Amino acid sequence: MGYLLSLMVILVSHACAVGAADWGLQNNNIFILAGQSNMAGRGGVVNETWDGIVPSECRPNPSILRLSAGLTWVEAREPLHADIDTNKTCGIGPGIVFANAVLNLKDPFFGIVGLVPCAVGGTNLSEWSRGSYLYTQLVRRAKASLQHGGKIRALLWYQGESDSESRDYADSYKGKLEKFIMDLRTDLRSPMLPVIQVGVASGGPFMETVRKAQLGLHLPNVTCVDAKGLPLEPDGLHLTTPAQVHLGHKLARDFLQTLSRPITSNTSKSLM
Repeated sequence: MGYLLSLMVILVSHACAVGAADWGLQNNNIFILAGQSNMAGRGGVVNETWDGIVPSECRPNPSILRLSAGLTWVEAREPLHADIDTNKTCGIGPGIVFANAVLNLKDPFFGIVGLVPCAVGGTNLSEWSRGSYLYTQLVRRAKASLQHGGKIRALLWYQGESDSESRDYADSYKGKLEKFIMDLRTDLRSPMLPVIQVGVASGGPFMETVRKAQLGLHLPNVTCVDAKGLPLEPDGLHLTTPAQVHLGHKLARDFLQTLSRPITSNTSKSLM
């Protein structure tokens, strides 16, 4: 009797898991997360050590999945980019906060949120140009996320700190970013893919040049959430855990607004 009961529990559990997985993949709302370290997440990281503190807004949710480095869907957990941005210590980023906020603010039939982490710390925009390793990996992971169904809802893009270190890189940032977005939309066959970028909050001597390019980008379905003024870690570069939580909520509200507003060019949103 005990054996039969155990077997029945295993079979029922397996059937529920498969059913939930199948339903989730078919109703997957996919978001690509790309850029550099503040998207990958350094909240709670000091001297290359993460404090391990996970706010309630970042805790796992069965309705939030992540595409692993091995291209399989698993339940999302912090640090979200741990197997992607492998050369640095990852901590809290905006991704899981964003996903939880979308599910809390949207109707209950929105479905599963699938996060596709792609961000790598210390990268400049040229390293994300079409044909580069990072760009190729981004497209590869985005396409893999669609193999079992779902739809790519938006690209969340937080990058630019590295480019603010060089006048040449900062001056050419706007043109490179426009080309990156247009190339990605072409390669993903999604000409109006929403892009929510984050205006950098820190960087080098040409940070304001990069910010001006970000806030002044004029492409349809591109918005900008401004992170300037949010608290930074002691390194003066990376957002703290509370700042990442704030940013995740703001990104979620901006995304939900894209569902109801007409196609427009870039609009900026202050975080403060």
